[in-house]
Amino acid sequence: MAKTATKVAATKAASHKAAASGKAAGMKNFEERLERLEVLGEQIRKTDIPLDEALKAFEEGIKLARTLEKDLEKIDSRIEILMNSAEDQADDSPELELFAMED
Repeated sequence: MAKTATKVAATKAASHKAAASGKAAGMKNFEERLERLEVLGEQIRKTDIPLDEALKAFEEGIKLARTLEKDLEKIDSRIEILMNSAEDQADDSPELELFAMED
């Protein structure tokens, strides 16, 4: 029984660690994609780039911009949920007036 509990605890710890590293990897991936988008923008601004290469860079940039925008919308939603839950917790303070003794 103790071995089973230890295995369950180890499994939970590993899944939490994987989730945390997944979030960190997701953020790194976001930053890498943003950096790639900046590089593509610099390439397109060059005057000596052939038209077909500029078009390919533009297409890749549009795809990256769309995925980054979706990611930002998800982040914005998460922030809004967190902010609203913090406000709800502040509003949940007990109303002691109801129990105040009348003189």
